[in-house]
Amino acid sequence: MSFFKVQSAQAELISAHKIEIEVDISNGLYAFNIVGLGDKAVGEAKDRISSAIKYSGFKSPKQKNQKVVISLAPANKKKVGSSFDLAMAIGYLAASKEILFDPKGRLFVGELSLNGETHKTAGIMQIGAFAQKNNFTEIYVPFENAEEAGFAENIIVYPVKNLDELVLHLKKEKLIKPYTKISFKKTAEKILNKKCVAVENLQTKNISPTIDFSEIIGQEIAKRALLIAASGKHNIAFYGPPGTGKSMLARAFSGILPNLNKEEIIETTSIYSVSGLLKNNLVFEPPFRAPHHTSSYSAIVGGGLNIRPGEITLAHNGILFLDELPEFDKRVINSLRQPLEEKQISISRTSDAINYPANFILVAAMNPCPCGYYKTNIKNCVCSPNNIENYQRKISGPIIDRIDLWIEVNNLNQSEILKTKNINKESVSTLYKKLATNCREIQQRRNNKLNGELNNKELSAFNLSVDSEQLLFQIFEKYKLSMRSFYKTIKVARTIADLENSVEIKKPHILEAVQFRYKKY
Repeated sequence: MSFFKVQSAQAELISAHKIEIEVDISNGLYAFNIVGLGDKAVGEAKDRISSAIKYSGFKSPKQKNQKVVISLAPANKKKVGSSFDLAMAIGYLAASKEILFDPKGRLFVGELSLNGETHKTAGIMQIGAFAQKNNFTEIYVPFENAEEAGFAENIIVYPVKNLDELVLHLKKEKLIKPYTKISFKKTAEKILNKKCVAVENLQTKNISPTIDFSEIIGQEIAKRALLIAASGKHNIAFYGPPGTGKSMLARAFSGILPNLNKEEIIETTSIYSVSGLLKNNLVFEPPFRAPHHTSSYSAIVGGGLNIRPGEITLAHNGILFLDELPEFDKRVINSLRQPLEEKQISISRTSDAINYPANFILVAAMNPCPCGYYKTNIKNCVCSPNNIENYQRKISGPIIDRIDLWIEVNNLNQSEILKTKNINKESVSTLYKKLATNCREIQQRRNNKLNGELNNKELSAFNLSVDSEQLLFQIFEKYKLSMRSFYKTIKVARTIADLENSVEIKKPHILEAVQFRYKKY
């Protein structure tokens, strides 16, 4: 009989936790069991491990006629995926006395193929950060994950190509060359120079922000509203007939958002890494998610048998664009209440409950009715009053209140088209991005938060001039605003004042903010 223990880890959304791999071998009839609440991928690991061991020049448990039990501890924590293969294989070889090494300070993560080669594994960035925080000195990861693991500081990263290579390294017969780390700044610059967008999506296309505001004719009020939304991280909705540029404005919006800071880059990259959607090694730009209105509740919110993040979480630190908002399932629309207010989404199942981050800017677009032409001069509306009412009622009052800016987008007339025909096509998005970045810096210095993220208590410190405060209360009384709408108006007005470098919130700032509140179509 023999026993050996090695360390591995399992990634969660933006963190990881330790998994101890305990291997017990005894003589007798062949049996190979993996215990510890593993999913099907964990259960199938015994076949991958046995084959990989055989192809690495050792006898498999079946060939030795051994009884093998591998326990993944803690036993009450569900284990998901194939990332424990490498640790289990090394643990078995050590328990069977094929290799001798000290497991202290070493962490093993990676999937094995049948011939012993390693496969790229999701969640390595979180596992690297976990190893760093928990005083591990060495981490062994698949070769393709080396750069991702390299963001962990004060830890040696060994890129493993196959099981045989790792065995020789642990025997000190042929050492693996440690991964040469590149500084975070250099990696970010490399990605920026290559103009790499960070992710690919299994459910929706990742839309690159290739539209400049200079390409959009007219719609100056909508562009102004988008600048305000980008500057203060405010939610925004467009409504109007088809073909007026609502979707185009939303796609251009991603081009004026300030770049992510270091913490946001690591946090966003971690989400895409554990979701298996990481194409490059860093998510450097704010994510732009545009799910189709036929997407399921679980695809948008998150969930499933093994709880996974949905589009709401994949849009964290970026944009969630919901085109044709009333066409989404009503349950999906109402599920936006929590993330729009609390910047996180809670998913509860019988077996588990998880809080996922969901701090995004909602950009919504909608038509006034199912056909799109209610109260327009373009075409006659063919919808019945009942259809129009049902269509508009899908957007509930609490959702309307949580959206800071409502913009009506109409067709352009001939003079507006001719007016912009000969305008110099310099990049307007570049200018707007600079303005938004500078505006955010003002807010961070003042509150260490953006205006759209402030709670009502923090708003009490805002500097309203006497006449602007009086005006605000007059508007509150006249239009019977809810308290949420009242505070949303102050937040937007504060952002408008910041764009003008104004210390005080003045009457023009209040008036402009009020005109962006929701008006029934």
